[in-house]
Amino acid sequence: MEIRTLRYFMTIAREENMTRAAEILHVTQPTLSRQMQALESELGKKLFRRHSFSIELTEEGMLLRKRAEDLLSMADKISEEFAAMDDIIGGNIYFGCAESYQIRHLARVIKQFKQQYPDFHYHITSGDTEQVTEKLDKGILDFAVIVQPPDYEKYNVLQMPGGDNWGVIMPAGSALAEKNQIQFEDLQGLPLFCSEQGWKYDLPRWCGNRIDELHLEGSFRLSYNGSVFAREGLGYLLTFDHLINTSSESGLVFRPLFPALETKMYIIWKKRQIFTPIAERFIEELKHNLSEIAVLHPID
Repeated sequence: MEIRTLRYFMTIAREENMTRAAEILHVTQPTLSRQMQALESELGKKLFRRHSFSIELTEEGMLLRKRAEDLLSMADKISEEFAAMDDIIGGNIYFGCAESYQIRHLARVIKQFKQQYPDFHYHITSGDTEQVTEKLDKGILDFAVIVQPPDYEKYNVLQMPGGDNWGVIMPAGSALAEKNQIQFEDLQGLPLFCSEQGWKYDLPRWCGNRIDELHLEGSFRLSYNGSVFAREGLGYLLTFDHLINTSSESGLVFRPLFPALETKMYIIWKKRQIFTPIAERFIEELKHNLSEIAVLHPID
């Protein structure tokens, strides 16, 4: 299976039309069709359902699309890394970041680093801890910024200063909004929204085994989407402070949990990772500019 063939496949999957894909790839449609037939033959599975004017992926095609995205990202990253090995003042760094107000610390370091190295380029992927660490382990990302205690045996770790405080997002006119703090009993019997990660790892630190007494109405990976549902009166969103606009014009308010629940944020990268020169310099910049951060595990 060739990288070029996977690029052909991904273009067809994106365009859902063989003719448009051929035009974009600058190949003839018969050539493109033969490539896809050969790919289906190699895998022993049908990848497309062909309609009169469009193409639809089969379940096997959707699986290949997911795998091909990672493979092509890795191939592109390898090419970039080798091209950048002799470039000590420029290159690309890939970050996977969880949602957190603490991400501002990383942004400040990147801003300062960009001023020193204008040819440095950064790429940000958002996701929860499971998503970004999976990409980090595959080598698609250089660094992950997570809100869950990391594996110190596997990663070099820096802890962000401070932490994110948990609370409840709700319509400003709700009865619960009259409270200054939200206790466990206030949430019993209410439809709640929360990330799966937060519900599984963070909320039990606050209420222990009583988490089973609360009702998870729905889960969201992005707090903004959850806030839209909360604004419509479908439930109450448990999330970090500062992630959602709760100004007077927003129609929403944030109330902190009591007792307070705080989650720490960490920057991690794989141990014994071979980095490009620009990434090595970025690590030194992290250590220098975030000197107040405690190193939780010796860095290789």
